[in-house]
Amino acid sequence: MYQDLLDKKKQLAVIGLGYVGLPIALEFAKKIKVIGFDINAKRVDMMRNKIDPSQELESSAFDGCDIEFTNNLDVLKKANFFIVAVPTPVDENNIPDLTPVLKASETVGKVIKKGDYVVFESTVYPGCTEEDCLPIIEDLSGLKNIADFKLGYSPERINPGDKEHTLAKIVKVVSGCDADSAEVIAKVYELVVTAGVHRASSIKVAEAAKIIENTQRDLNIALMNELSIIFDKMGINTFEVLEAAGTKWNFLKFQPGLVGGHCIGVDPYYLTYKSKKLGYDSQVILAGRSINDGMAGYVAKKVLQHIIQSNGNVKDAKVLVMGATFKENVSDIRNSKVADVVKELKSFSLNVDLTDPYADSDELLHEYGIELTPVIANDYDAIVITVPHNDYKQLDDAYFSGITKPAAMIADLKGIYRNKIKTRHYWSL
Repeated sequence: MYQDLLDKKKQLAVIGLGYVGLPIALEFAKKIKVIGFDINAKRVDMMRNKIDPSQELESSAFDGCDIEFTNNLDVLKKANFFIVAVPTPVDENNIPDLTPVLKASETVGKVIKKGDYVVFESTVYPGCTEEDCLPIIEDLSGLKNIADFKLGYSPERINPGDKEHTLAKIVKVVSGCDADSAEVIAKVYELVVTAGVHRASSIKVAEAAKIIENTQRDLNIALMNELSIIFDKMGINTFEVLEAAGTKWNFLKFQPGLVGGHCIGVDPYYLTYKSKKLGYDSQVILAGRSINDGMAGYVAKKVLQHIIQSNGNVKDAKVLVMGATFKENVSDIRNSKVADVVKELKSFSLNVDLTDPYADSDELLHEYGIELTPVIANDYDAIVITVPHNDYKQLDDAYFSGITKPAAMIADLKGIYRNKIKTRHYWSL
């Protein structure tokens, strides 16, 4: 398989061309023949015209790539090595929604042939690849794993907006259904991952490794958020405390903040869901999730309290929320907790404006029912800076004074204006 791919006698296909799948497809297409498959015809047309629908990659990233973009199953059938990189979200009750990955498994089952490989990159709970996805492929194809085709798992490690830790520079975890498949899969990924490949002992181990990467970060941020709540009651600044504690060599430098996005705020629920199925109710992980999911409400209440104390007229009060994406310097709004902040503020009858230099207003309206404000006013009672976009870091005390009332609150969740706001009431997590 490896040599045939290298000689372009066989083709690799990536199923799902979002923020994970497209960079993988393009990186491989610089070395071997690739089919980029996505069910969204509009997105396929954009990529044919060298446009990344996720707005992560420049048009130059498509240059020199031997790739065919399609939403046609007949074209996909030409591939022999399939990589599945579809999203794995949770529903409104934080239950894993496996619909995309199961539908992708159906797609693979319709096109896979004897001797082919299929590797899943979507984040799932340990056991999902073999217990949920594999049976679908086998049933639809009439083929059997190991005997007829090979199954593998290699968790994605794409970090949106990060131009330093790119696909090639991050060690890739790989696994296969047997020793031979694991080695072939490792060699294929070594074509594009210069940082090296870690061979996990089993598919379940690789799945679990991905889940705990983000669960660990989630719990550490939850601790920072809880400390922030405690320190606020003590009248001390959390970021000053962290700065002091960070002088010790082994102190982990996490910070408080909203925890959204499609990884940290989602992946732990996959682990706790599977754990519950096995008869164990998670305690520490869900406690961390509870704290992080509650931060939007906490922030909104702090703003409300200030407005009541300084203004009193809540229904006429105006709040500007700066930042709508789930993290800084990206356009991605998936699972953005900023939407929860806006919702909480509006539930107190506050008038809320929203601005963001990266987010798309139509996407926000479709996803959350909120829109960006076209013109920023000059009489806000509070401003909430949720995301430390580079565009915001240049702003100063004079800017905020110019768009707020004298008694206004500047709620700087990530502490980027610490010691810089002098003429307004300053607060941070």
